[in-house]
Amino acid sequence: MILKNASVFVSGREFVKTDIKVKNGIITSIERTDAPGEDCTGKVILPGFIDIHIHGCNRADASHGSVDEIETMSRFLAERGITSFCPTTMTLPESDLKKAFEAVKSVMGNEPGAYIHGINMEGPFISQAKKGAQAGEHIIPPDFDLFERLNAICPVKLADIAPETENAFAFIDRAKDICTVSAAHTAADCGTVKEAERHGLSHATHLFNAMTGLTSREPGAVGAVLDSDTITAELICDTIHISPCTLRLAFRLLGEDRSIVISDAMMAAGLEDGEYDLGGQKVIKRGDARLPDGTLAGSVTNLFEEFKNIISIGIPVTQAIKSVTINPARAIRADSFTGSIDAGKSADLIILPEDMSAPENVYIKGKKVK
Repeated sequence: MILKNASVFVSGREFVKTDIKVKNGIITSIERTDAPGEDCTGKVILPGFIDIHIHGCNRADASHGSVDEIETMSRFLAERGITSFCPTTMTLPESDLKKAFEAVKSVMGNEPGAYIHGINMEGPFISQAKKGAQAGEHIIPPDFDLFERLNAICPVKLADIAPETENAFAFIDRAKDICTVSAAHTAADCGTVKEAERHGLSHATHLFNAMTGLTSREPGAVGAVLDSDTITAELICDTIHISPCTLRLAFRLLGEDRSIVISDAMMAAGLEDGEYDLGGQKVIKRGDARLPDGTLAGSVTNLFEEFKNIISIGIPVTQAIKSVTINPARAIRADSFTGSIDAGKSADLIILPEDMSAPENVYIKGKKVK
């Protein structure tokens, strides 16, 4: 397959008018060729988007332990230009987590749309004080043995913990060699997060949300992340979880290489207002998604809508693209094979009009799925 005459975002750096040659699902060259192919004049080609934190969509939930629901998520995401993802589990008992991990593993390698990198394990190693929409009765201190049992079922790509909890540093010391460890749902102060970083913590889950904030004399978890040179940070960009002003500040401070857009979407994404569930808790969607007490409970957006949001509020296009492609790929250690348009990488590609308003065609591992 050859895609010709498009404006291609090459190597996570710049747009180049060129051709892309694909063989056996892999990009083999990015250069002008006289060989015939699909004419993409007037089109833009971006790397496929990667959502590393998504609980569900279209009435499917990654925590339900249902193969059908994981496949539903895969199809829904592919239609919207998201070519790979990490199904994200909630704070649940081990028996429920085991079922969820087994369902995800059953789909891996046979996905009908977007492919799965592995699991984002959000909980149960979090703080009661910052549990948000997580079920407090199932929160436990970081337990490496439990982590290993679940990772043996299906690979964990992100393990979320509250760094101030018992055994957190010892957990990070061991887990960091297996997956990325992220600060999440945490009441930790700045110093505790910085100490966790020295142990190997390298990521922050939905920055600003469910963590200690930045103030004049206590920088909190947010301040520790923004002050770091290396911690990557997730941002929910529905403009509900974080205001546009705060988003602009965060993107500026994080820079091009540390900002990551996530959806944190739950099962109501793509559906009408009504009652749904998340991690066994009732969620009411009326525009946004909230628990009955008003607590935000994930989002109802998707990565492509968020991409348009951040461009509309003034985030530079290059940073916006990197934040949904190569940056999430790096965060889960998948950048050797996806996340950018480079020879030798998977042909995960989105073809769009010049205004990048909506995906027209989507290729996953060289296969046209839209």
